[in-house]
Amino acid sequence: MVLYRRNRVAGGTYFFTVTLRDRCSDVLVRHAGLLRNVFRTVRAERPFTIDAVVILPDHLHAVWTLPDGDADYSGRWRAIKSNFTHELWLSGMPLTPDKRDEYRL
Repeated sequence: MVLYRRNRVAGGTYFFTVTLRDRCSDVLVRHAGLLRNVFRTVRAERPFTIDAVVILPDHLHAVWTLPDGDADYSGRWRAIKSNFTHELWLSGMPLTPDKRDEYRL
């Protein structure tokens, strides 16, 4: 089990790397417009500043600054991931859950 060290600073600036489970997939660049819309939706609900983002075929890098008094980046990532998966499913992409009821994305 991986032990992550999380530094939570309200109003802080954070660097993230988020990868797909399938490292051979190019779904992020094929559906970059959809991903962009999901980011907009989540930012409207839970504001944060995107200082930089780089989208590559199987992963992305992002630098965010959260609002003063807010350190919940994990909730925002959870919303982005779930909304992106849902939008992919709605677009007709065949997604099947694994034994833990998670999608192999």
